[in-house]
Amino acid sequence: MSTTKYIFVTGGVASSLGKGIIASSLAKLLQARGYKVTIQKLDPYINVDPGTLNPYEHGECYVTEDGAETDLDLGHYERFLNSPTSQANNVTTGRIYQSVINKERRGDYLGKTVQIIPHITDEIKRYIKYLGSKKKFDVVISEIGGTVGDIESLPYIEAVRQMKWELGTDALIIHLTLVPYLSASGELKTKPTQHSVKQLLENGVQPDVLVLRTEHKLTPDLKGKVALFCNVSKEAVIESIDVSTIYEVPIRMKDEKLDIIVLNKLGLPLGEEPDLINWNEFLYRYKNPKKEVTIALIGKYVELRDAYKSITEAIIHAGASNECKVRVEWIHSEKINEDNIEKRLKDCHGILIAPGFGHRGIEGKIIAAKYARELKIPFFGICLGMQIAVIEFARNILNLQGADSTEMNPSTEFPVIDLMDEQKGITDKGGTMRLGSYACNLKKDSGAYKAYGKSKISERHRHRYEFNNSFLPMIETAGMRATGFNPDTNLVEIIEIPEHPWYIGVQFHPEYSSTVLQPHPLFVAFIKAAIENSQKKSI
Repeated sequence: MSTTKYIFVTGGVASSLGKGIIASSLAKLLQARGYKVTIQKLDPYINVDPGTLNPYEHGECYVTEDGAETDLDLGHYERFLNSPTSQANNVTTGRIYQSVINKERRGDYLGKTVQIIPHITDEIKRYIKYLGSKKKFDVVISEIGGTVGDIESLPYIEAVRQMKWELGTDALIIHLTLVPYLSASGELKTKPTQHSVKQLLENGVQPDVLVLRTEHKLTPDLKGKVALFCNVSKEAVIESIDVSTIYEVPIRMKDEKLDIIVLNKLGLPLGEEPDLINWNEFLYRYKNPKKEVTIALIGKYVELRDAYKSITEAIIHAGASNECKVRVEWIHSEKINEDNIEKRLKDCHGILIAPGFGHRGIEGKIIAAKYARELKIPFFGICLGMQIAVIEFARNILNLQGADSTEMNPSTEFPVIDLMDEQKGITDKGGTMRLGSYACNLKKDSGAYKAYGKSKISERHRHRYEFNNSFLPMIETAGMRATGFNPDTNLVEIIEIPEHPWYIGVQFHPEYSSTVLQPHPLFVAFIKAAIENSQKKSI
């Protein structure tokens, strides 16, 4: 193909309708038809990236292979497409303004008044077109954050209007809205959708396709009404009914012929019939489990499940791989103590300690790690979770009283976790952690090697603190092994307790690279160990 096609996904009526899932589902279908597709998230907030945002503000911060801290929707993109994203796949208003202001300071606009139009909108268009022109994708899908009518989104909507005008049939706009159901009258109401499209039209943007989120089936008459009042062909009014899992959405969109409608409107050949055999096999295993286990997910943001979105999705992938239903028991680490630990965890078949920052809830995590170690319960520690395992071991096996991370206690006598050398002297918070993919060499007699089936791996990181290697001889003598090392820095990436049925902590974030078609091997092995533990308990 000589010309990249651009699809824009906007939302109206309410947030959290699933623009990212619709974009991912469409991309999956187009990819299955033989097109090279990528998805981009355009976020209207002024932060340069979500790296400094509290998870309560914006959910999980997702990290790409090239070290970009991005919106959690990029995780959905990768999980659906089974291909990596990059810094270019997440654009924020902060980055746009930062770029424009840097250009102004250099004198690029010398003599001109710098304005929203054309300078900000031109910069937005440049970022959108980059993936098509530089990365050579056939189709670039851009999801615009927020909802139509938000002041923050206006420059993006204007940029979309300009690109549609410039590109003609090489650009297409999908608008996702809600059709609410009023139980008192027993009716689905289309007026919110009509008003949402009207707001788009006021900004000069006419949607080509409408995707309607709904709890109930849409009648042909209702679709016809929406088509008539919103200037959209009836076949381009798509039903997106609630489903039991987000992974059903591509199947639903295929049934609704969303991919065919989009390709016809873009003037592209339909290509191959989408082969979703592996996807359907995953769904079958997910919906027809032969076993069930309970995993305790221990963290300090458990009130907001989106803070651990990639972990919960990786658990779903691993559960389906093991033909097992995984029930996640969400446990707030601040509410764990020595008196209630048995009550809180006695019915769990595996314990996962989640990543995080700061001292809040640390002692509860340490108590949980001790419980898992002593009672031989499968344990998986991720990033801070690995560091917690080391601290617990140092305190309770090595009797290093007060052993800690210098993140929590800078004056600890036994800093078994310490600030990385390259982090010392850094004061800026944004984008300054150890970020992105790094190599790791595995010891061949380790549980990690058994899970991966190879000795050289690469995983994504997001941390400032590391295992303090000066304590390694002492810790290994006592029975905890370092089984994964960075080949360049000798940084300990993985710790294990060989005498334990399954006790692994990793400094990296394996959840970021788990996808529907390639479940992460460590999660698969962890769930398998939990199944084996559940079978022992039932005897």
